[in-house]
Amino acid sequence: MLILLPVCRNLLSFLRGSSACCSTRIRRQLDRNLTFHKMVAWMIALHTAIHTIAHLFNVEWLVEARLNKKGNLSYALSQLEDKPDQTYLNFVREKYENPVGGLYVAFTYLAGLTGVIITLCLILIITSSTKTIRRSYFEVFWYTHHLFVIFFIGLVIHGVGRIVRRQTKESLEVHSPQDCKNYNEWGSQKCPVPQFAGNPPMTWKWVVAPMFLYLCERLVRFWRSQQKVVITKVVVHPFKTIELQMMKKGFKMEVGQYIFVKCPAISRLEWHPFTLTSAPEEDYFSIHVRIVGDWTEGLFNVCGCDKQEFQEAWKLPKIAVDGPFGTASEDVFSYETVMLVGAGIGVTPFASVLKSVWYKYCHDATSLRLKKIYFYWLCRDTHAFEWFADLLQSLETQMQERDNAEFLSYNIYLTGWDESQATHFAVHHDEKKDVITGLTQKTLYGRPNWENEFKTIAQKHAGSRIGVFLCGPEALADSLNKQSINNSEADPRGVHFIFNKENF
Repeated sequence: MLILLPVCRNLLSFLRGSSACCSTRIRRQLDRNLTFHKMVAWMIALHTAIHTIAHLFNVEWLVEARLNKKGNLSYALSQLEDKPDQTYLNFVREKYENPVGGLYVAFTYLAGLTGVIITLCLILIITSSTKTIRRSYFEVFWYTHHLFVIFFIGLVIHGVGRIVRRQTKESLEVHSPQDCKNYNEWGSQKCPVPQFAGNPPMTWKWVVAPMFLYLCERLVRFWRSQQKVVITKVVVHPFKTIELQMMKKGFKMEVGQYIFVKCPAISRLEWHPFTLTSAPEEDYFSIHVRIVGDWTEGLFNVCGCDKQEFQEAWKLPKIAVDGPFGTASEDVFSYETVMLVGAGIGVTPFASVLKSVWYKYCHDATSLRLKKIYFYWLCRDTHAFEWFADLLQSLETQMQERDNAEFLSYNIYLTGWDESQATHFAVHHDEKKDVITGLTQKTLYGRPNWENEFKTIAQKHAGSRIGVFLCGPEALADSLNKQSINNSEADPRGVHFIFNKENF
């Protein structure tokens, strides 16, 4: 019942965008939808294991009960329906020795066959959902996850065979199990032969509503994927990163949102999530794609980025877009003070935020609730800085012109370098502009001391609610979450750090 709800992206986006439905606190819980989805999946796996093991014992006992010698109650109950005017309790009707009897039940009965199929589907879905498979073989994860269709169909019809049986109400009125323990008296006027019936299937009552919601979700996705998308520009950035600028009729976005992209020239089925790097104020929307796998490599090639000559617009591939969908970064403008932390390509949602800040400052800075941004970017390679440096330079210049250079404090950390690079950095260290980014603020080397950073910010903004936004790895998320808790005061009037992490 619960497994499909967290992946109904349009439903979550609707709830997230509705202030009447969701407060900020509830919206932050909606941002953990994938974590909840995984927790439900593990609980399904646990209870499937318990359910399957219980049935293995159950079937073994029922098969043996059909072969037992006369003289016990289980044998008498198992023989019911061998004579006219009787209904059975033991659904195993054939007399086979184990393990043949158990295999016969598993592969000839509807409950057994569907049970085997949905268990195999579940095993494939879970094993292909590990982080290693998702990162290295996304296509395997994508296709096996769609076995959920077979899983749900099998789940709904699993109980149609009605193998779980019990004594009927009418039979209980004339045949009391307490008074008719002696099965030799069954068939007498005092103890008529007990009658049994199968329990009707119940699973559909639990899953029909989520299945209907998910079907509506997929129809909305299909409808939006059919709308025309025009690629207006493809920009090749250093470090194998490309920027796609696109336009779509009626497309409206907020900062930090993401979309799903499909390129039929590469695959007609695969959809991949990308954070929007454009601002809502711009007349196009854009994504930055780092080339790290087969699909992104294919996108790089079909866009003509592997060629030296200029590409005509009509040669660019068709693109389908689903979204945009809400994320934690939408709440950036709900705080007066924020910490934005990006690791590597995880800086993309903050490109949208910083662009939007720049536009708001150009037009009407007084309406902006946000008063202070602490921006941290951790990257292991110098080339990755290049495509983002222009935006930071524009913001830096804009703030200086408006005599508000303190509005944006940014710290760029280089976490990886070799000996020749270190020598080059040392030689140019005293120059006015940073040798890597060209910014006034110099690049720092190594990793931030987060405890010191949080304590310093807490001292500067006593009594404030400070939003902490991260797009990066789990290890960094755990560290920032821990620091947010440790540096928040128990006094409601004190400083509080509110941790938010991008999940898609």
